Amino acid sequence: MLEELKKRVYEANMLLPKYGLVTFTWGNVSEIDRESGYFAIKPSGVDYDDLKPEDMVIVDLNGTVIEGKYNPSSDTATHVELYKAFIDIGGVVHTHSPWATSWAQAGRGIPCYGTTHADYLYGTVPCVRNLTKEELEHYEINTGVLIADEFKNRDHIAMTAVLCKNHGPFTWGKDGHEAVHNAVVLEEVAKMAARCETINPRVEAAPQELLDKHYYRKHGANAYYGQGQK
Repeated sequence: MLEELKKRVYEANMLLPKYGLVTFTWGNVSEIDRESGYFAIKPSGVDYDDLKPEDMVIVDLNGTVIEGKYNPSSDTATHVELYKAFIDIGGVVHTHSPWATSWAQAGRGIPCYGTTHADYLYGTVPCVRNLTKEELEHYEINTGVLIADEFKNRDHIAMTAVLCKNHGPFTWGKDGHEAVHNAVVLEEVAKMAARCETINPRVEAAPQELLDKHYYRKHGANAYYGQGQK
């Protein structure tokens, strides 16, 4: 089971450079096996060109390394907090992808300006506040706690992305591959939103009825996009 989990997480991590979401080692993917409570995550600071499936590190929900010759990602504690808070997700991604990170560094959420965004992310992608000086003492843990607090009154399935101010984005999904997919979507909508504001600084968010139409035609009980129903 663990070897298969490592393989899936390795493959998901290798999608990050493929889609231009990471520079050097600036990113990580994890995926959890809910039955065992173990998740696999990229090792800290190991170049993507040097990674192998067996290099993935197995960690439990206490943050304890169960198996692996390397230290796990420095963001592991954030992943732990997200898995504990969002019990129905199976994968988490963190990157410093340039467009999404630009919005995070600006301290701004990403408004929904069009249907590409609405197809995947229901509303403005939130940007959470900076951690306080005291919270920075346990930086990675409190990053996860802060994200979880933001989503206490939000639907984390309808909004599978968040920005951390002055830091970067996190995304999640049913597994590592879907979390990567959502990270790619986030980067594209971040790019389009920034360009949109450059072209028209007075642009307004897409109408709520258009957001509803596009999101719910792909998600929910009455979705009809794709080949799922014939």
